[in-house]
Amino acid sequence: MQNPEIIVIGSGIGGLTAAAMLARYGRRVLVCESHAIAGGAAHSFTRQGFHFDSGPSFYAGLSDPKSLNPLRQVLDAIEESVAAIIYDPLGHYHFPDGTVPIYGNAERYRATIASITPQGATEYVAFERDLLGLYRGLRDIPTLTLRADWELLPLLLGRYGWPLLKLLPQMGNLQASVGQVMDRWVKDAWVRRLIDLECFLLSGLKSHGTVAPEMAFMLGERTTSVIDYPVGGSGAIVAALVRGLQKWGGELRLNAHVEQILVEQGRVLGVRLRQGEVVHAPIVISNATIWDTYGQLLRPEDLPEQDRQQGLDTPAIESFMHLHLGIRAEGLEGLTGHHVVLHDAETDLSAPGNTCMISIPSVWDKALAPAGHHVVHAYTLEPHAGWQRDAEYADRKREHAAPLFCALEKVIPDVRQRITLELIGTPLTHARYLRRHQGSYGPAIAAGTGMFPSCQTPVIGLYRVGDSTMPGIGVPAVAASGILCANTLVKPDETAKLLAAVGL
Repeated sequence: MQNPEIIVIGSGIGGLTAAAMLARYGRRVLVCESHAIAGGAAHSFTRQGFHFDSGPSFYAGLSDPKSLNPLRQVLDAIEESVAAIIYDPLGHYHFPDGTVPIYGNAERYRATIASITPQGATEYVAFERDLLGLYRGLRDIPTLTLRADWELLPLLLGRYGWPLLKLLPQMGNLQASVGQVMDRWVKDAWVRRLIDLECFLLSGLKSHGTVAPEMAFMLGERTTSVIDYPVGGSGAIVAALVRGLQKWGGELRLNAHVEQILVEQGRVLGVRLRQGEVVHAPIVISNATIWDTYGQLLRPEDLPEQDRQQGLDTPAIESFMHLHLGIRAEGLEGLTGHHVVLHDAETDLSAPGNTCMISIPSVWDKALAPAGHHVVHAYTLEPHAGWQRDAEYADRKREHAAPLFCALEKVIPDVRQRITLELIGTPLTHARYLRRHQGSYGPAIAAGTGMFPSCQTPVIGLYRVGDSTMPGIGVPAVAASGILCANTLVKPDETAKLLAAVGL
């Protein structure tokens, strides 16, 4: 591409969403991706015929035209789609005191809780009703219409005055944590643990650290839309975004590692690649984390010191241990696709190795594995500190992967005897392939301690998207960050035309 108007650094969901939207708006957009595969934390990879997701595995609304999932709205806007397989239950949570199916169907979910704690189920219904009221208030304002500048206010008042009035009774919940809502209604210890776990899976933080709108959106989509898995895995979503980008005139360059964002007198000039090539553009959007953007891609003098230090001081959620396995599938006909294992109820569920997430997507999409086999992805939080590639690295990998194998044995007792392919990833793996600061899952900005920063930065022409910007962590959130950024860079009437084209 000659003379791009906009350069996007990184092809994660946030970067691709912003890029595809801006291409749809008619801008000349170039995406520079350091890796040989697009997708960032959501990329897929293949080994010996097994197709693995590298990160997210829980999705909702991909096959529902009425879903509020921002990713679904973006796909509609760029005239792309992803085939998906609908299923329920969402998964099974394996507590030390028993296994619980987690249904998207609200009645079945409440009935499951009632079978364990009738009083807790009554309390949960009140908690759920409170959060779903917030969801209903938010659903009349499509994410696709939002932006991150002053022009949002007249847009909302002019087009969404009535939905804003309906939101007024929910203003308290908009600012609250899930824990504060839970404290109003739920005393039952079992249900409180369940809510803490649901929040941890969403945000990496327990209920008092997770903002209420995030949980409200998850519950609302789970109960009113569909739970589904993209055919082809997370890579199919990435491929659809790339198709949309290219269809509308944008370009993706792989193996194009950005070494530096070029800034002069407080204004962006473009980027310099690792090979020395300079690409000029008046606007640069970084899909790198806030630590990588402020600490690596920019020089210290490019930012006001206070802004730079505040960004670098943002607390981070830990990284991960990963297991990617290919296993023989004979005798596993009743296997379900998602599992969460809590090893020790007396230990904090956010402690490394205590809560393990398991995804077996070949249960739905058999093409992800060779005939007669399954793909397995298991992961758990793991600190980056102390990891180095030394003589003990291989032994340390296996030692720290032990909780994942133990978790898998609760689902498939003889899993070790079934393994035909085994890959163990550490925080160093996570950092290397995702180009993420210490392999972090994202910022640990707890409810009430601050807000995720907007897409704007103190540098003229420099913007950010991804999980360290508003609205935060998770696939819907990073897709929303791309929407906010793209809309901020165009005129409101352009967005109005796009909304009309997609029927919003």
